[in-house]
Amino acid sequence: MGVKISDLVIAHRIDLEKLRGKSVAIDAFNAMYQFLSIIRQRDGTPLMTSSGEITSVHSGVFYRTAKLLATGIIPVYVFDGEPPPFKRKTVEEREEVRREAMEKWREALAAGRLEDARKYAQAALSLTSEMIEDAKKILEYMGVPIVQAPSEGEAQAAYMAKKGDVWAAGSQDYDSLLFGSPRLVRNLTFSERRKLPGEQRYVKVYPEEILLKEVLDNLGISREQLIIVGILVGTDYNPGGIKGIGCKRALKLVEEHKTLEKVLSHVKWEFEIEPMEIFEFFLEPPTSDDYDLTLRPVDDEKLYDFMVNQHEFSPKRVEKTLEELRKSRIQSEGLEAWF
Repeated sequence: MGVKISDLVIAHRIDLEKLRGKSVAIDAFNAMYQFLSIIRQRDGTPLMTSSGEITSVHSGVFYRTAKLLATGIIPVYVFDGEPPPFKRKTVEEREEVRREAMEKWREALAAGRLEDARKYAQAALSLTSEMIEDAKKILEYMGVPIVQAPSEGEAQAAYMAKKGDVWAAGSQDYDSLLFGSPRLVRNLTFSERRKLPGEQRYVKVYPEEILLKEVLDNLGISREQLIIVGILVGTDYNPGGIKGIGCKRALKLVEEHKTLEKVLSHVKWEFEIEPMEIFEFFLEPPTSDDYDLTLRPVDDEKLYDFMVNQHEFSPKRVEKTLEELRKSRIQSEGLEAWF
């Protein structure tokens, strides 16, 4: 879900071409849930093999990553490690939401309500360990760097961006800003158009760039105070936030009272977790320096076998995508070819 501070950020539309030569640390789970949610048939049924294996994630990881590589962008996929203990309740609540959505999806399908079925289907499935391992194999065969975070993927991506090892963190959520990423890119792994919920029309989707310094300067607050705003409106660790407090009210409280301790004296905290624990986690999350960002050659044979022979993707489309990667010269000439 992520922290809900969209009303407070300044987003600049950018074209993929302007990201040529740039490396972006992508929150892998965030992207894969996106693929699992969006890449579906009309009734909401995900892509599947003839044996029933779900391959929506495979499709998104392969084709969208290929698009980024062919455009000249260096994607670095950062995978989640162990979530903090205080996130357990959130994870359990999300699983319950998915179970309820699954029941409603089946009911809508049985009643022939396809639009409802598609809506519920988008919330009904979760990533499995098999999907995650298969995604890693696809990326390995594509030569794309993979980073294993010790905890939250967004925290690790933000850390790499702060160090200057990547140009930006890539995610749909704004948590990267709270974790301190100087630059956040959204909509990077989206397709170029998106269907509007409940409507039979599509809108163009563009990548967005958000600069942490610009956001803080515009609001007149520090990163620490932005974290407090996030805690008030709700994070993955205290979903929903403080009842009755939205972005504007949260910002006003921070402007008036400055520190977390003083702000909390003016609100009613009803969560089991201590707010300072969330605050400190955003400031100093577990991160790792154990990663290799080298872009390697594509293994055409293994990639073709995995996608076509093992997961029944179209031979013609897979070969066309591989050819586009060859033409881009990204893998064969190394990073020097980008500049």
